[in-house]
Amino acid sequence: MNTNILKKVETKQIKNDIPPFEPGDTIAVHTIIREGDKKRVQVFKGIVLTIKGSGTRKTFTVRKISFGVGVEKIFPLHSPNIEKIELLKKGKVRRAKLYYMRDRIGKKALKIKAGTLSKKDQKRIEELENLGVIEGNDEQAEAEVQKTEKKADAEKKD
Repeated sequence: MNTNILKKVETKQIKNDIPPFEPGDTIAVHTIIREGDKKRVQVFKGIVLTIKGSGTRKTFTVRKISFGVGVEKIFPLHSPNIEKIELLKKGKVRRAKLYYMRDRIGKKALKIKAGTLSKKDQKRIEELENLGVIEGNDEQAEAEVQKTEKKADAEKKD
């Protein structure tokens, strides 16, 4: 009986706008930082080492190299302090836990083979884009922006 009540409360807190990511992927986590009365967004970019738990208790660990020192943060996936998660690059790894990355130094610490999105993940991303939850990476839109910038630069020179 108590577990049913707990499940009802937890389902309200689960976020649906999270892109599909796995260990080995490079992501940017936008977290809300509160300092006194002010709020700001801080971005933590790194490689996903692990994903643990289930439901609202699901967490993921992200590792980055900052000024030559390895920094890891554990984020609760459904935390209200996480504004958004961006999938920057898909990685191809053969393990679920990438703890061996901790022993790597220099450029090796960030190198993971490039991977591709599965059909299931592509459909999920398309659904989120259609709902307007996440923004798509349209190559055509980017090309048009670059063209307009070039035209503006050419007009300034004339």
